[in-house]
Order: sequence, then C-alpha cells, then structure tokens
Amino acid sequence: MAKKATSSKGPLKIVPLGDRVVLRRAEAESKTAGGIVLPDSARDKPQRGEVVAIGDGYVRRDGARVPLTVKEGDRVIFSSYAGDDIEVGDEKYLLLRESDILATF
Repeated sequence: MAKKATSSKGPLKIVPLGDRVVLRRAEAESKTAGGIVLPDSARDKPQRGEVVAIGDGYVRRDGARVPLTVKEGDRVIFSSYAGDDIEVGDEKYLLLRESDILATF
C-alpha cells in the first residue's frame, strides 16, 4: 500500500495511486549569476524536486504489480511540463507519473 506523505506539520492527506509520485518542487533562484534580483514573475520553475510520497506501482498485463523505482526522499529531475500542481493546506506539490521523472541525483 502507498505511504502517506509527511511534512513538518504532520502527515499529509494525500496518497498517490498507481505509478504516481508526489514531489516538493525545489525553490526557484532569486538572483542571476550576475547578481540581478529576479521578481517572482520572471523566475523559471525548477525542473527538480524531492519525492515526498509514492504510489503502489503499476500493473503489468499479466496482473503483476511492479513497484516504483524512486523512493521517498530521492531528489529527482523531471520533464518541464510534467504533472499537475496541487495544494494541500498551505503547501504546494507536484503530482506526476514516474515515467515523467528523467533522473535522480
């Protein structure tokens, strides 16, 4: 069974299903390399984050369940237009499929 995500304020009320993964997106850079401070509207959303919850895995055609490759706490890089932004309480997360994750680091 999928584990509930946890935060500093206690357990979250979100449990991803199947091959879904919940990420906490990394913070956007507030300055350029040259020291220019960027307003919120000019910041690019980073394509990296930390896995906070994972689903049970996907089901193959023969009915066997395959667990996900990533685990909670992994830092990952994902596709730029992957997933859906969601809010749980006052925290923002990204819900996406494991196939949208490109790499771990």
